This record gives sequence, structure tokens and C-alpha cells, in this order.
Amino acid sequence: MNEIVRVPLGARGYDIHIGSGLIDRAGTLIAPLLGASGAVVVTDESVASLHLDRLSASLDQAGIAHRTIVLPPGEASKGLETLGRLLDDLLGAGLERSTAVIAFGGGVIGDLAGFAAAVALRGIPFIQVPTTLLAQVDSALGGKTGINSRHGKNLIGAFHQPRLVVSDVDLLDSLPVRQRRAGYAEVVKYGLIDRPDFFTWLEQEGAALLAGDSERLIRAIRTSCEAKAAIVAADEREAGARALLNLGHTFGHALEAETGFGDTLLHGEAVAIGMVMAFDLSVRLGLCPAADADRVRRHLAAVGLPVAPPRECRRPDALMAHMARDKKVADGRITFVLARGIGKAFVARDIDAAAAAAILAEAAAA
Repeated sequence: MNEIVRVPLGARGYDIHIGSGLIDRAGTLIAPLLGASGAVVVTDESVASLHLDRLSASLDQAGIAHRTIVLPPGEASKGLETLGRLLDDLLGAGLERSTAVIAFGGGVIGDLAGFAAAVALRGIPFIQVPTTLLAQVDSALGGKTGINSRHGKNLIGAFHQPRLVVSDVDLLDSLPVRQRRAGYAEVVKYGLIDRPDFFTWLEQEGAALLAGDSERLIRAIRTSCEAKAAIVAADEREAGARALLNLGHTFGHALEAETGFGDTLLHGEAVAIGMVMAFDLSVRLGLCPAADADRVRRHLAAVGLPVAPPRECRRPDALMAHMARDKKVADGRITFVLARGIGKAFVARDIDAAAAAAILAEAAAA
């Protein structure tokens, strides 16, 4: 079973292949997009130990000359130091402008390798082969690449669209349950933005999806990709509607920053908490029925996702300071994605910061 979702960006449009067993066909899918200079696979130690042999065999069978760069795993690699080493390794390997970077990993590898591809030789092609649920439904498509700074998450980056995304759901079998749940938060996000029927389906089928049901996984990934592709096509560089994809992220990024971007709080876990906070703020402002916020909280909690901040990040003033440095701040005001109900998200740039601070204070006291 192989589903294809198109990201319609004219001459820069590309396909997302979603299915089972695709890693063994990756070379065949990638080969038509490459020049004679081949590719460099960028991955991390964890993914390399589990899956690199299969990807390399697939590239060999398709006659694709390639080298591999293996990086340390984890969010700590998504910084200037690792980026510098990666660029040195790429350039030292005799990189040409037609050489493609294949990002083989989760969101960290995709963002880091994609940004390296965006700036090496002023831009070279890259391909995403995401290995986590979060990357398959969100970070691997849309062209946002970047790294973290001590001032905040993803503050250094570039828009650089991939040429192809190959999402093999079988790779998700090796994910720890916690990682799978974290990715699921981004799936839920699409239902909350503008697909209420999808959220209802997730309420019914989410447990089976997280248990590894391949058919449900493919449907959820396809629907998520269709939702994101439509938004990206309408607003590639986040001048308007694309900001909706940040539902839960303004609060979530602040929580991640407060915990040092480590394992205390995974990105998807922070987004889950952030979406609960966004709905709570919407209720406080009289925009959203309390029953809808309760549904969001109940579903996320039912699948094992956190719905309140860990004790390490319950300082409202510190969290507000992180949000004030968010890259979406405009004219000194924090941008929020709020909701008038499930499937009715909207961008708000005129929210009184005191209301957000009150939500953080309530969460800290819970």
C-alpha cells in the first residue's frame, strides 16, 4: 500500500510517499531526482544502528553513489556546533551543487540536514526519509529547516523545500512508545485546526493507531500530510494562514526552552500541553466552549500524553519571557493560535499577555 500526497508548489512541488516497505524501494524513488554526483546520507547513531543497512542497500541497488555522515542523536545536536561540523564534513566530502543530502531520521536530523543543504554552496537538493511519526506528519514536509539557539527554538533557519519525502510506516515499529505518542500530538493538531471530523475519528481510532495498526497509521499520516500540504501551498513562508500550524507551539516552545530542550519534555509532549493551554486561553477569553477544551484535554490524556507542565517548568514569569523571544513575535506582541472550537483555529496577534500569564499561573498551581 503506497499513498502519494502532492505538495503543489509549481516547479518546486514534490511528492510524499506513504506506505509499508518503502525503505527497500527508496533508491528507486530517489534515483530519478539525482545527478551524477550522487548523495550524502545524514543520519544519527540510533537510526543508523537500526535502519541504515536497508537504506544503503536500496541506494546501491538503484546505482546511487553515496556517502554517510552519522551524528549524535537528540535535540542537543540541533545547534551551531553540530551544524558547523556537518557543513565541514559535507564540503570535505567533495560536495557539488547537484549532490543531494538525504535526511534520514527524525525531526532533529531533518531540520539540521535540511538547513545544511539550504546553506551549503548556497543551496543544494535534499530529500527527506523521516523515521518518526512526528517527522512523517509534520517536520519532514513544508520546507522549514533550522537549528536552535540559546535564545529559543528554531530561531536560526531557512525555508528550503525537499525534492521528495519517503515515509515508511514500518520504521515506526522501532520507536519507543513515548516517541510515538509525542508524534501523535502533531496528528491531533490537524484535527483541531480545521478538520473536526478527523479529530472525532482520532478519538475513536487513536489507541489502535498508536498500537501500530498499519492501515490506521497510513490514513492518519496521509490526512495530516494533506492538511499541511494545503496550508503550505497557500502560504509557503508563513505570511498568514501557515501560522495556524503553530497551534500549541507558542506555549510548547516556551516549555521546551525552560527544560533545556532535553528529554524532560519531548517536542510533541510540549505541543500537547501547549494545545491544552491554547484551548484554555480561548475559553478564558470567551471564544471557545469549555466542553471543546475538555474534549481536547480528555483525548490527549487518554492516549498517555501530558496535559500539564512538568514541575521543572512551572515558573510563569520565565515561560512568558521565553514566549516574548519567540520568532513569531510581531511589533512586540506574542502571536497565539487560538480556537473558537474544535476545527476552528485562528491566528491572534492582539491578545493581552496578562491572559496568557494567567493560564500559565493556573497550570503551575495545578
